[in-house]
Amino acid sequence: MLSRREILAFLAAAGLASRDTMSATDVQRNAALTPTKPLRVRTITAGVHLAAAADTARIEAALATLRRGRQVFEAAGYELQTTRLATTPFLADADSAAREQALTALQRIDRMAAAAGAVVSIGPVLSTDRHDPTLADWAVELVRSTRTISFSVVIASARGVHGQAAVSAAEIMNALARALPDGIANFRFAAAANVPAGTPFFPVAWHQGADALALGLESASVVEDAFRQAAGPAQGGARLKELMNQALAPLERLGSELAGQEGRAWLGIDTSPAPAKDRSIAAAIEALTQAPFGGASTLQACSVVTAAIKSLNVKTCGYSGLMLPVLEDPLLAQRAGEGRYGIRDLLLYSSVCGTGLDVVPIPGDTPVATLTGLLQDVAALSARLVKPLSARLFIVPGKKAGEIARFTDPVLTDSVVMKVD
Repeated sequence: MLSRREILAFLAAAGLASRDTMSATDVQRNAALTPTKPLRVRTITAGVHLAAAADTARIEAALATLRRGRQVFEAAGYELQTTRLATTPFLADADSAAREQALTALQRIDRMAAAAGAVVSIGPVLSTDRHDPTLADWAVELVRSTRTISFSVVIASARGVHGQAAVSAAEIMNALARALPDGIANFRFAAAANVPAGTPFFPVAWHQGADALALGLESASVVEDAFRQAAGPAQGGARLKELMNQALAPLERLGSELAGQEGRAWLGIDTSPAPAKDRSIAAAIEALTQAPFGGASTLQACSVVTAAIKSLNVKTCGYSGLMLPVLEDPLLAQRAGEGRYGIRDLLLYSSVCGTGLDVVPIPGDTPVATLTGLLQDVAALSARLVKPLSARLFIVPGKKAGEIARFTDPVLTDSVVMKVD
């Protein structure tokens, strides 16, 4: 895996590379990102029916299930990164007084999860289309007093765009940018557009129905393996479907058997090929296009990935679409620094692929009105296409567009701050 210094060196040298062809440095860097293992399990997520935050017995039972689940998957030879709980959205219709009263119980749940090495999503804290000016201060109090809890606001549903809720979501993002160092609090919040129950990926995960289990994967390297020898998009899509079916079949058996043993419903696998620092989805796209990410044919490659992973033989859930998290993929960050794509391009790619705008670094002085407009664009795209999208905007305090944002969090890579408009 490349060091931060090496990543920044690539960013500094971006202007020397051709914008239309892969340089020798690009090839070497992509090779350095090639993983030694084909697949990680990003998460086992337990869905918990929780009527109120005080119902800790169900939390304890779910944490026990996750402990046993970790043993099962690790015994089978899989690297399991995280275990997670997603609850029913018991605060979605709460007023400010009810939210305040729930904080003590949420802090108790947080301590339980942290002790078990798990993280928690309580789902949307606002699901109707209304502006709640008290949410931002409450969100700051929540993230400062807990370590593991994520949450969201619904900005689009079957009823259409939630324009007023988007204002509340923008105010929360703006407040969270100053709640913790480096703006890291926004890692735990997102605006959710048509995101279904059962999604195992955070921070938009939420639960509905009987207690359940689902898997989320880190499989960008499988996409790269499929595309490396492909003679064009059609063959690449066919190879990807074949390799993913092979990789996911044993995981589905393990997951469904575990769910049955634990008396939980099996929701399936979110087949989204999430990347990591050493498993780049940008490198996978470039293996098919033979051009830097963001150039001509990138949109087509994104479409090929999503078509393949939505046609697999396993039971699927959640997004099951292409993820492009800028701050979690060093090559995505590098291409942003080279000016090869911007936020509008990410929205365009979202029309044929996955999750929307994920950990996108933007200037610290971005006005709430601008944030609102961007969220409403995501909501409109989701409502028009009837597909799950989300926006996790990473507002970087003190940084302007074009400057480099540096992070101490091991999950995040240093990146140029992207221009919003």
